[in-house]
Amino acid sequence: MMKKVFMLICLIFVLVIAQAAMAEEEAPLPLKAQERMEMVLYGEPMTGGLIERLGKVEKDLFGRELPGSISERQSGLLNFIENGTLGNPSMLFKLSVAEWSVNHKVNPESPVSTRIDALETLLEGKPQVDKPLAMRLERMLSLLFPDTLTWTEVELPANTVFKAAFTQTISPAVAKKGDQVKLALAQDLVVDGNLVAPRGSLVFAEIDNVKPPRSFGRPSEITFAFKHLVPLGPEVVPVFMGDKAISVNKDNKTMAIAAGTSVVGLVALGPVGLAGGFFVKGDAKEIPAGTNIYLETSQVVTVHAWPVPPGLQGMIKEAEDMPVPSDSATSEETLSEGENADEAKD
Repeated sequence: MMKKVFMLICLIFVLVIAQAAMAEEEAPLPLKAQERMEMVLYGEPMTGGLIERLGKVEKDLFGRELPGSISERQSGLLNFIENGTLGNPSMLFKLSVAEWSVNHKVNPESPVSTRIDALETLLEGKPQVDKPLAMRLERMLSLLFPDTLTWTEVELPANTVFKAAFTQTISPAVAKKGDQVKLALAQDLVVDGNLVAPRGSLVFAEIDNVKPPRSFGRPSEITFAFKHLVPLGPEVVPVFMGDKAISVNKDNKTMAIAAGTSVVGLVALGPVGLAGGFFVKGDAKEIPAGTNIYLETSQVVTVHAWPVPPGLQGMIKEAEDMPVPSDSATSEETLSEGENADEAKD
């Protein structure tokens, strides 16, 4: 098995360098590219000279330094880690699939080295820290799946509703305009048996406006702008709070129950102006971490997905409890609520 894995790593060397030659024109600045790789692999930037740091990344990944110029090596490594190379899925794609097959969720906020250590501990009792990261991952894939892991392009429809949960507590007392907000996918997002985004995948949002409790008993308000979902592949999926998501949230009442609010306003503020936003108002002091909310894709997106083998289809955990969007949630109703909310602000 180790010989097979070694041969695969040798093939990866060739693919990395070949892809680097094609990607060199779009390469980021060397220091930025180096920090980006180190954040993904280790969770923090390393110290020392650029060449020394680059060599460490290569040796940690492959057990040896790669040939070529700094820009070629960095471009090739970024493609290997994030984008995939000449039909071969990226390292992050493979790691997430392996993680999902064992834990039924992914942990994208942890660095690659930590995630590989954790997987090896689950599978073999302890991490194989003396071996290169790429070889360790390929070895685990060979243990988990009988065939070589592949990916395929699928079309994720617009207005696909999905459930996500806030990963941190949001408080009007400390939240500021421009703060980044992260949510985690609370279900597997699947298209025709192809895993697009496993449970735990990140959804990024931003706080657009905050109003603390005001005079005359007017409650606090937080306005969010949802940005995108990060799927298995290198693409991003734009998301927003559209009519379908609003309808499901109203029927499910997830926000009101979890946040303990007496009034929760879910109002689409796009596509004109703040695309994909919504606001929450009420007498609660915060939105607790773990609060669920339903969002939807804002456009058709072609993404790379994993064709889940027939024997593993039973692992897919979609949102069985998600109610069917009600026909009553029309754009007219949404705009009416928005007008009422604007009146409350004055």
